[in-house]
Amino acid sequence: MCVIPHSKDRKRVAIQGVAGCFHDAAARAYFEGQNIETVPFDTFHNLFEAVAVDKDMYAVIAIENTIAGSILQNYELLRKSNLKVIGEYKMRISHVLCALPGETIDTLQEVNSHPMALMQCEDYLRRFPHLKVIEKSDTAGSAKEISNKNLKGHAAVCGEYAANLYGLNILEKGIETNKRNFTRFLILDHNNFNAETAHKASIVFTLPHTRGALSKVLTILTFYDINLSKIQSLPIVGSEWEYRFYVDLTYDDAARYHQAIQAVTPLISDFKTLGEYEEFRS
Repeated sequence: MCVIPHSKDRKRVAIQGVAGCFHDAAARAYFEGQNIETVPFDTFHNLFEAVAVDKDMYAVIAIENTIAGSILQNYELLRKSNLKVIGEYKMRISHVLCALPGETIDTLQEVNSHPMALMQCEDYLRRFPHLKVIEKSDTAGSAKEISNKNLKGHAAVCGEYAANLYGLNILEKGIETNKRNFTRFLILDHNNFNAETAHKASIVFTLPHTRGALSKVLTILTFYDINLSKIQSLPIVGSEWEYRFYVDLTYDDAARYHQAIQAVTPLISDFKTLGEYEEFRS
């Protein structure tokens, strides 16, 4: 999963969320064994703005989740940026219940976390009706707040990495209802180092509002043995009933892939390659 490093030995990687969040964990897993520093940002918009002007910074962004679906704003932020996808990482999202050392489930009064995490652990939390469920902006941020403010009677739902980072005691692991909860993260850089060894590509384009336009493109891709692993359509603001298509392709032969792109180019508009990279393999 390693990419060609920048000139500096220490990699700086932009993430959305505080230290210990799932973005942080994904960045460290992707760059395992390398010296990295994660740089937190409150929003994805702020992250893209910062990385756009800092040529020595990578970025890791979530793009889809097997339960919540696609993170639509990130498709548009990526398209409008000059960053390239150089890799991907798929992480199983598992939650723990954690609190200050010495706390037990009986001493707790409330549980804090991001609304999505709370929803994913709803079945477990229902077992404890005495717990008041409080929504927060971040899973790891909830753990950080409990630790920093020494909040007794408070628990956080977060990842195991966050609980350990902030010195909290894990009361129970794997409290999520669906054990097949995965998030796919994209690794971004200003250069596409992996293009020559790539077997996956992310592209975006628009189509004329005519009958069979998308079908023709898909037929050509099939002819060239290109596998369409994901397609995401987003409406084009200001153009009623017209859509922009974000497509992930996998291929075994780079030459055939480039031939396929050349073949569909006359049929599409506003084409952009978001990145060519190695497909994640667990």
